[in-house]
Amino acid sequence: MSHGHGAGHGLEGDNKKIAILISVLALFLAIAETVGKSAQTDALSSNVEASNLWAFYQAKTIRKTTMETAAEQMEVDVKLAKDAVVKEVLEKRINEWRERAARYESEPKPNGKGEGRKELMARALKAESNRDIALAKYHNFELGSAAFQIAIVLASSYLITGVIYLLWGALGVGALGLFFTAIGLVAPHALSFLGGH
Repeated sequence: MSHGHGAGHGLEGDNKKIAILISVLALFLAIAETVGKSAQTDALSSNVEASNLWAFYQAKTIRKTTMETAAEQMEVDVKLAKDAVVKEVLEKRINEWRERAARYESEPKPNGKGEGRKELMARALKAESNRDIALAKYHNFELGSAAFQIAIVLASSYLITGVIYLLWGALGVGALGLFFTAIGLVAPHALSFLGGH
């Protein structure tokens, strides 16, 4: 009887170890899901910011083109004008429109959030870059989450069946989950050759 009792303790100890493994995998799953959701939110925010900046860029382009076209038309009017006072008023207006068109092209601000086309383009490209990094992180975290879920299923199946290959599979797939989560944290674009990241 003591032999059977001892074997029971060994099995119980193994079951505790597997339960701890499942708990650790679940912890890593929760972490990967949380940082993945955060990366997804960052990607959406950056995408909205980039879209807004490109829309503002387009509006500045239209205004700049309108000012330049009006100035060019008024230059014709200056050439046709006979009265010196009228010519002076028209030339003053042309200069104002050209200055405004130049501000639409570049209008730097000390806070780095300039609103000229040049500055808007730089800000929009930065937002797109942030979006792409966040999406790459998100994809890696999703792969890590999926691996942790599969590892939990395999470890749970081992508890029921005792088939050692399921435990090895759980450990291997869990390690893969750690790999993808780590890649998402430190080098999100490292696996871009796999497609889509």
